[in-house]
Amino acid sequence: MTPHNFKQLARQLKALSNENRLALYLEIIEHDRLSVPPQKCLCLISDIAAKLKIGAPTVSHHVKVLEQAGLIHVQKHGKFITAAINHDAREAAMRAFKVTQL
Repeated sequence: MTPHNFKQLARQLKALSNENRLALYLEIIEHDRLSVPPQKCLCLISDIAAKLKIGAPTVSHHVKVLEQAGLIHVQKHGKFITAAINHDAREAAMRAFKVTQL
């Protein structure tokens, strides 16, 4: 790994160090895993927020941090926000830890 990769991985791990962001990220992963085809998964953030019982302003902040860390891709559709896993970032993290599956 290069120093740039270490910085990127550290930024992602820092983003995931918050329990609400980790829960949000894991919910997006789970939604992605259950979707067909998984590469086209768009997860409605409001659905996850309701499930996790997190308020809208808090969710908005956490989504922004996850997106800035490169962990997810976010799209706005009017009032709704969808998120999808950044598969490149997830695969890079798995390679860094030599994990074959999370």
